[in-house]
Amino acid sequence: MQTRIETIINEVKNFSIKSREELDSFKIHFSSRKGILGVILDEFKLLDKEEKIKMGRYINSLKEEVENKIEEAQSLIVQGKEGNLRRFDKSKPQYPILMGSRNPVSIVLKEVVDIFYYLGFVVSQGPEIEDDWHNFSALNFDENHPAREMQDTFFIDKDFTLRTHTSSVQVREMEKGKLPIRTISPGRVYRNEAISSRSHCFFHQIEGLCIDEDISFADLKQTLFTFVKRFFGEKTKVRYRPSYFPFTEPSAEMDVFLGIENDDDYRITKGTGWLEILGCGMVDPQVLINCKIDTDKYNGYAFGLGIDRISMYKYGITDIRELSENDVRFLKQFTKV
Repeated sequence: MQTRIETIINEVKNFSIKSREELDSFKIHFSSRKGILGVILDEFKLLDKEEKIKMGRYINSLKEEVENKIEEAQSLIVQGKEGNLRRFDKSKPQYPILMGSRNPVSIVLKEVVDIFYYLGFVVSQGPEIEDDWHNFSALNFDENHPAREMQDTFFIDKDFTLRTHTSSVQVREMEKGKLPIRTISPGRVYRNEAISSRSHCFFHQIEGLCIDEDISFADLKQTLFTFVKRFFGEKTKVRYRPSYFPFTEPSAEMDVFLGIENDDDYRITKGTGWLEILGCGMVDPQVLINCKIDTDKYNGYAFGLGIDRISMYKYGITDIRELSENDVRFLKQFTKV
């Protein structure tokens, strides 16, 4: 038995381990329960006391040699010295998997939704293919309104269009009759416009609606003022300009002051320092009537802002087309945003 153990010790010393597979093979052959060391230990148990004393040191030497061989190979792996111990994991992809990026529109959309959620608004959504009633008629669009013409609207057929605004979602919310209402409607909208660096045939909006008793224009202004302060900064200046929308009266457009201290601000604001970010107004009573809401008891306000435009301003993007072309070189800038 002594001679056999000494032969095994030499075999262990001369065993070449150049890969992880060979390390696994070594363990199975020598140190596993059914391996050579396991067999020797089983035979050792059958020896008488005197033989055990005599053979014990040889067996210990064998165990020590096997353990040292394993530790040496594992140490090289842990230290990264994979020269002769490298094993390719065939389950891994050939190239490293890169982290994905969120589109800047998605980033800004979430930020805006979070601000209005803080102000008590809930999110409502609706279909992107709309019928004439929800997209136009219920919102006071006259039958001859230019928005109904092909140059502004993508018509699927005579009765259905790709929605031109998310105000259609507001109509659906009002028709439910669950008052009061305090909701925002984010989503993609479509208009038949020429594609350029400043405009696209589709873009993203968030439209807000508040219907309750005793709502005033002051409530609208304070809500939007709070949004601007949280999104653009505490010192941001705002102004309101009279405007017209079929579904609100009175109506206004809201501008924020960016200044003209640098070329980008000068270009974006066309030299005025002011950037128009949204339209707003008090909901026209006829819209409430169309949605079967009692105008003697309820009134409200609405607003809508374009997410693409403020995304471009926030991240210094000069071409709106970059937001939808899925160029990885562009998107990877926003991996950690």
